[in-house]
Amino acid sequence: MNNLLNLISLWALPAILIIVLTCGLVKKVPVYEEFTEGAKDGFKVAVKIIPYLVAIIVGISMFRASGAIDMIANFASPLLTRFNIPSDTLPLMIVRSLSGSGALGIFSDIANSAGPDAYSTKLAAIMLGSSETTFYVLAVYFGAIGITKIRYALIIGLLADFIGIAAAVLVCNLMFA
Repeated sequence: MNNLLNLISLWALPAILIIVLTCGLVKKVPVYEEFTEGAKDGFKVAVKIIPYLVAIIVGISMFRASGAIDMIANFASPLLTRFNIPSDTLPLMIVRSLSGSGALGIFSDIANSAGPDAYSTKLAAIMLGSSETTFYVLAVYFGAIGITKIRYALIIGLLADFIGIAAAVLVCNLMFA
C-alpha cells in the first residue's frame, strides 16, 4: 500500500501536466500563449495585493513587539490551566488567525523549548493544522478582487478558527493527556 501511495505521489503532477497539455492540444488551444497571459494576470494581482500584505505584516509585528501577547497569556493562564492548555500555546492561538509564518515561528519556539514529544508541542501542531490565517486570507484574496465588505466572512472565519482550536484541544486531551 505504501509503495502504491509513493508511486501515485511521484507521478501525480507529471500526469496532470500531460493531461492538461493533451487536452489543450486536442481542443487547439494555444497553451503557451494562454500560460503566459495567465502569468501576466498573476503578476498584476501580486502587485495589487502588496499594500494589504504590508499592512498585515506591520500589524502583526507591532502586536508581537508590544508585548500584548505575553500580557494576555499571563492574564488567561488560570483559565487555560483549567482546560489543560499550556500557556505557551496561547500566542499561537492569537497569531494563527493573523499570520501563517508568525504562527509557524511560535510553533518552532514551542517545539524547541518543550521538545518534540511534549504535550504543548503536540497541541500546537494540531492547532496549526486545524485553523486558518483568516486575516491574511481576507486581506490578500478579498483585496485582490476588490471586496471591501468582509463582515460575514470575518465572523465565519474567526468562528472556524475558534472551532478548530477547540477541536485541537479536545483531540489532544483525549489522545495525549
